[in-house]
Amino acid sequence: MSASTHSPVLKHHFEDLGQQHACERLGIWMFLTTEILFFGGLFAAYTVYRMYYPAEFVFASSYLNRTFATVNTMLLITSSLTITLAIRSAKLGDRAAVIRNLLITAALASAFMVVKGFEYNNDFEERYVAGAPFRVEYDKAVTKLAPLSDADAAKFVKDNHANKHPEIQHWAAQLALHNREGVGHGALDPGKVQLFLCFYYIMTGIHGIHIIIGIGCILWVAWEAWRGTVPPENYSTVEVVSLYWHLVDAIWLFLMPLLYLAGAGAHH
Repeated sequence: MSASTHSPVLKHHFEDLGQQHACERLGIWMFLTTEILFFGGLFAAYTVYRMYYPAEFVFASSYLNRTFATVNTMLLITSSLTITLAIRSAKLGDRAAVIRNLLITAALASAFMVVKGFEYNNDFEERYVAGAPFRVEYDKAVTKLAPLSDADAAKFVKDNHANKHPEIQHWAAQLALHNREGVGHGALDPGKVQLFLCFYYIMTGIHGIHIIIGIGCILWVAWEAWRGTVPPENYSTVEVVSLYWHLVDAIWLFLMPLLYLAGAGAHH
């Protein structure tokens, strides 16, 4: 019998490690396929509504924080590199490097969630959330601009935009001014702007849940490596988790242009 049939990491229901690793890879790819189908449906729904309401989606996107999104993109790209290095270290049997690279990956993922938390907090403070907060702020802006002349309304929005502590949130003042000037054909439907925000929070929220699950999986593999149960012949344990992590990273690379860059060229 070969050495692969006597390995301590061989599960009793497999004949050898080659069969075990093949089943592990098949299982993760089947799981990843369901994830791709799930997010593919979300992306397709977003694209359809984006085509129906392009002006509202561009406006809504233009008020998302692209600085936070860029930082998070760099964090995830770097984490893909470190988890790939963890696979190489596992193949070479360098246990310390495996643990180090996995912990760095988990730290980068955690930093992503921290930045995302700051971004959500900023959005909530600006009442850039679909539902009552959005409607209250928008109605407040409409009421404020209603008695003003066109010139005074434009001046108020300009001064309000320059104020770090605005009387009315920038997006609400700009939307109210736009609809005042573009009554009828050129007006933006606040409901469609909120539709974009629904997609934004649902897709980034689900992606965030996947990040948290990924952090848990990475820490579990690091723990197993520390216990010495990830020898070179069982490097596929790291590889399977890395495949999940690369998918999570790839989903973000689709979310970034769909959500944040759609309104990058808009001027306020």
